[in-house]
Amino acid sequence: MTTYIPGAARLYGPEFAAGPQAVYAVLREQHGRVAPVEIAPGIHAHLVIDYRAALDVTTNAGEVWSKNPRPWQATLPDTAAARGLMGMIGWRPNCLFSDGQAQQRYRRVISDCFAMIPPYRMRALVTEYADRLIAEFAGTGRADLVGQYARLILLNLFNRLFGRPDTDSAALTTSLNGLMDATPEEGEAAAAAFGQYMSELLDSKYRRPGDDFTTWLLHHPAALDHNEALHELTLTVGAGNEPMVNLLTNTISRMLTNPRYYASLTDGALSVHDALQEVLREEPSMANYGPYFVTQPVEFHGAWIRPAELVLVSYAAANTTPAALPDGPRSDNGAHLGFGAGAHRCPAADPALLIAATSVERILTLLPGLRLAVPRSELVWRHGPFHRSLAELPVTFTPVRPDQPGETPWTSSSPSPSTPSAATSPANAPACAPPATS
Repeated sequence: MTTYIPGAARLYGPEFAAGPQAVYAVLREQHGRVAPVEIAPGIHAHLVIDYRAALDVTTNAGEVWSKNPRPWQATLPDTAAARGLMGMIGWRPNCLFSDGQAQQRYRRVISDCFAMIPPYRMRALVTEYADRLIAEFAGTGRADLVGQYARLILLNLFNRLFGRPDTDSAALTTSLNGLMDATPEEGEAAAAAFGQYMSELLDSKYRRPGDDFTTWLLHHPAALDHNEALHELTLTVGAGNEPMVNLLTNTISRMLTNPRYYASLTDGALSVHDALQEVLREEPSMANYGPYFVTQPVEFHGAWIRPAELVLVSYAAANTTPAALPDGPRSDNGAHLGFGAGAHRCPAADPALLIAATSVERILTLLPGLRLAVPRSELVWRHGPFHRSLAELPVTFTPVRPDQPGETPWTSSSPSPSTPSAATSPANAPACAPPATS
């Protein structure tokens, strides 16, 4: 087993979930650009916490850096903690865990299939599902935008893009949501249900091809075999669901507690796009991920890294590295690593931003007087080393029914986004710090 520096910081548990930036600050002070961390009991990694060092990893994959986790997997103990990491870092034949020509082949399939979806069609689908979900709770005056909106809109959307009827979306939603925070027994059942959904999806498209993402993937010139197709689709929904849910909810929570965005709802000072970019830079959905490995021993920014040792990129820490980039307006739109960088940058970044922007815009448009039900500082973050994810996003708003008489956001010819009615009240004062230098 690999030996690490004693006292590695834990990237799990309530303390890290409540204040990850404080942990990153201590790591920078103690270790510099690369720090030893523990991502699960007894499982260690090197964490890249500097912007320039992160670029060195993500843009220089080749003879030294690899995405193949199998040598590292062989060193792991047979424990529940180690087995629990396999869902995120276990090897699969897809573009995330491949190198060179294999990675390019897998990546091209994903990017080409998303390119088949015109932006207007994607926006229309997101709007359809967003409006349908919002209508279900709009008359109540309160909602949890994680469980009642963000998770459901993404899974309904993927189900439709994959070419399945809306009646099948419940199977996808139930199985994936069951994998999030389940007990081992519940997780096993949810994994089986998800596997059944994916198997039935592929079987149906082999028998009856359609004008959908699954059919395009199966008939792509890359000629994926059944196992490759299964893992590419699994990666698509997995990488598209959890990070997107977090991006939506982190953005909404920030917009509802930051006066700069109150202004934007009325005078256009800052837009939804600005908020999304700020979240990708300062509070990215996948805070610590991008697993990398070395094929030979290397000294990297002061850390000695050997083969079969896990290296994770902290996008959250790298994006907020002090003095990494200049303050103020920049031509690079505030460079960040929210979608990764280099050959393994997210192949669906543009569709992801379109989906996120449309989802946020519909919430702001259709729910008058939208505000957080509690101060942002009291929101609960899910535990885990990889994501920056809210457990719930409770909000209140003025109840409105789509079918009520008179003008509503659903019937107005020129709906305007919601404006929080207590933008400067103590309960809704901004809980987030001023933007940090990327």
